[in-house]
Amino acid sequence: MTDQSHKLFAPETKDSLLAVENGVVTLLFNRDDVRNILTGTHLVDDINHVCHWINRTPEICALVIGAKGKAFSAGGNIKDMQTKQGMFGGDGFAIQDAYRHGIQTMTMNLYQLEVPVIAAINGAAIGAGMDLCCMCDIRLGCEYTKLGETFVNLGIIPGDGGAWFLPKLVGLQRAAELTFSGRIINAQQARDYGLLMDIHPAGDLIKQAQQLAQTFSEKPRQALRSSKRLLQAGQRMALRDFLDYCAGQQSICHSSEQHQHALEIMHSQLAK
Repeated sequence: MTDQSHKLFAPETKDSLLAVENGVVTLLFNRDDVRNILTGTHLVDDINHVCHWINRTPEICALVIGAKGKAFSAGGNIKDMQTKQGMFGGDGFAIQDAYRHGIQTMTMNLYQLEVPVIAAINGAAIGAGMDLCCMCDIRLGCEYTKLGETFVNLGIIPGDGGAWFLPKLVGLQRAAELTFSGRIINAQQARDYGLLMDIHPAGDLIKQAQQLAQTFSEKPRQALRSSKRLLQAGQRMALRDFLDYCAGQQSICHSSEQHQHALEIMHSQLAK
């Protein structure tokens, strides 16, 4: 872990590289030996620990998730599935509990994260790897990016909750086609479908993601976190309840020192 901006008590990660600079956290998966699979490694734990820490650390403004090596994440551990080891061992109840207390904790922690999350997809993101990308707010790709909702090819389903996220990004019809076919798409197709916001050269991908995150970090931090909460709440609340929630969040922002400081800057600019 490196921190070039200020001293923060960041968590230790086992299978990832963690860096902090100017309020932006970069988490790079570092298990290229197994194509950064999420099950059978410590990557889910790394993500969970970082999410918990960020929510407790108001200095943090954004998270970039990327990977070292050729793949972003190959998803689940196929060998463990075949041999019924790890989270895939035991009877149906045991496997259900393993999902609930395993990879689904990552799903909830990413969803409840209070800062913007950018996925920098350097290569293949397959199965749970693709779903992880869908759990992020923004996805950037490169010429090597490939995405696949491939669970059906193995006779299973997206047990990590990916089917909750994908239709919200591409619409129900396209989500159905991708889920039922299990096909793998390239970066251009992913951008056409709305899964990728932009495509950058592979060598610049992390830098571009960090630069985008840096633009977020320059904004008032209370407003940034409240905006993230609104985007999430708007997906599940009735309009009247949502408007009440907006009013509550806005009252907090209006009372903040950051709002007052922003007004002073705006006033000085208009006075010129």
